[in-house]
Amino acid sequence: MADVTVGRSELVVRFGGFERRWVGRRELRVPLAAVRGAAVETAPLALAQGTRRGLDVTGVAKIGIWGLVRGPRRLVSARRGVPALHVFLDRGAADVDELLVSTVDAAALAVALVPGRAVA
Repeated sequence: MADVTVGRSELVVRFGGFERRWVGRRELRVPLAAVRGAAVETAPLALAQGTRRGLDVTGVAKIGIWGLVRGPRRLVSARRGVPALHVFLDRGAADVDELLVSTVDAAALAVALVPGRAVA
């Protein structure tokens, strides 16, 4: 599972060895100024739709980039039964519009990203 941390000036997502193959990177760093919103998704697998480059094990996991032809373009690392942090980004700061990452700390991370505006 990906490791998500919120620092003083940036959001950092580090992907494990298996995930790296499907997302095409070791980590994603995004300035906090580029974060437009954050939410907690209890059923993240349903959000990853459309054309993809990645792994889709129906009902179990989705890892990769979704929305290649028609947006929004999402970097996804989602698993069944694990809530996900859903982050809305400025595409100029990252090569994706949204980030959807399963983590048990999704609620706390959403609040840390946008205090008072996060949706649970």
